[in-house]
Amino acid sequence: MPERHATPEEVTATPPAPERPTTSARARRGRIRMTSEERREQLIGVARTLFAQRGFEGTSVEEIAATAQVSKPVVYEHFGGKEGLYAVVVDREVRRLHDMIRTALTTPGASSRELIEYGALALMDYLDEHPDGFLILARDSSVVATQGSFASILSDIVGRVTDLLEAPLKRHGFEATHSDLYAQALVGLVALAGQSWLDTREPPKEVVAAHLVNLAWNGMANLVPNPGLTVREMPEDAPRHRPNRRV
Repeated sequence: MPERHATPEEVTATPPAPERPTTSARARRGRIRMTSEERREQLIGVARTLFAQRGFEGTSVEEIAATAQVSKPVVYEHFGGKEGLYAVVVDREVRRLHDMIRTALTTPGASSRELIEYGALALMDYLDEHPDGFLILARDSSVVATQGSFASILSDIVGRVTDLLEAPLKRHGFEATHSDLYAQALVGLVALAGQSWLDTREPPKEVVAAHLVNLAWNGMANLVPNPGLTVREMPEDAPRHRPNRRV
């Protein structure tokens, strides 16, 4: 059989370009080998940072997977989707903050003033050491976790502080129903000042805590059971105590 020679068209034809790897293939090729538990922890850490920066709605599964150098199915395999991953992140932050506050407010042998100091420092420490976690809780943590908002955590702390205040206030003639009011005031004082401090981190957190405790403690020391107002009459059925006017 005579030898076949390539035609001019065949000689000059451009060879087909090699097939580009898919995103999943590239992710697999660059993926660091990890155990299932290590991969899960990596995804939680990556998602925590992204959720803090962009919020729940602003973060996608694609972005989480790309940052972790895995394919999207890996995220779904571990958490079922973005909502499941977000719920895990929020739950961890809730437990972390709860544990720090609970430990502070149950310090054995601590005096009432020391418990206030421990509580203020615990919240300031959390804000200082876990700012990403705070941003997640304060922004939109209730999207997928009804018990995971910063407000719900503060409400739980108020309940604990109410229990601490009830007995000493009752001994000084206060109605038990007012314990919750004073607890809300104390917790709100520390929480709002702490959030504001996070923007600048000045002065040092210990200085902030000291001033907050100064206001709270000395304010509590001068409480009267039936406070009144100097600029407006109290309701007819309200107990009477008219404070001294000061210049």
